[in-house]
Amino acid sequence: MAFASPRSFILLSVAAAVATIVLKTAAWRFTGSVGLLSDAMESVVNLVAALGAFWALSLAAKPADRTHHYGHFKAEYFSSGLESVLIVLAALAIIFAAVGRLLQPQPLEQLGIGLALSLVATALNGLVAWVLLRASRHFHSITLRADAHHLLTDVWTSFGVVLGIGLVKVTGLTILDPLIAIAMALNIIVTGWKLLHETASGLLDRSLPDDEHGRLEALLAAHETEEIRFHALRTRVAGSRRFVAFHVLVPGRWTVQAGHDFCERLEREIAAALPRSDVLTHLEPIEDPKAWDDQGFRWEEG
Repeated sequence: MAFASPRSFILLSVAAAVATIVLKTAAWRFTGSVGLLSDAMESVVNLVAALGAFWALSLAAKPADRTHHYGHFKAEYFSSGLESVLIVLAALAIIFAAVGRLLQPQPLEQLGIGLALSLVATALNGLVAWVLLRASRHFHSITLRADAHHLLTDVWTSFGVVLGIGLVKVTGLTILDPLIAIAMALNIIVTGWKLLHETASGLLDRSLPDDEHGRLEALLAAHETEEIRFHALRTRVAGSRRFVAFHVLVPGRWTVQAGHDFCERLEREIAAALPRSDVLTHLEPIEDPKAWDDQGFRWEEG
């Protein structure tokens, strides 16, 4: 797969949202199913979320400037946070509509064409979600990943709605339509909550994931000798970027040039091992007790 830019994939999501809104609205109009109505409502949320994601990715792509020395990468978290909230609101709207249908049941009509339209929309969402997930791994983008999971939630919702309508057609029990819509809404709320938790972690400058942190520590350990040590290792994730900072302790007899060359080599190796990372090193003489006292922040377990 050829990868252009994160924004190009979001435009694909926008197009898919518009297409599925049309398909699912038509399916609801043909059948009168509250499940299909809730499905169409979620696609409207998908469209709003995709437009918000496009704005966030556009902002995140801006280079560092006078007032944002570390760039604008955290803008991605605004998008994933918005998407999380919209997912939960869509689920609550689905529950509200379903409860109304429970209190006032209505027969469903033209189920065949409604199911066909819903399945086409579901297949489209599933394909776009798969593309977005691949792109999110390539770009390390929480925005693309959030949008992909949102679309996958829509896919599972649609499957549930189709199942409910199919059971109504077989059994004649119209109550199954709103009950399954409520079950799907509860599942959507769980997905939204998980995305919101991930967004909050990013905004709080969470450190690198365990696997990446382990890779970084192993790389530094490979360079340690009796005369070379590292400490005060600090990392954080901001959108698609990784930030790494640590102190490099070397013999005081080294020249400034030798110390600089060693730090430059370390920074290049880390950047190669952790793509999209910014590395900051601080050189200190290993013999100086003050260097050992200066180990940055300390934290408490728990």
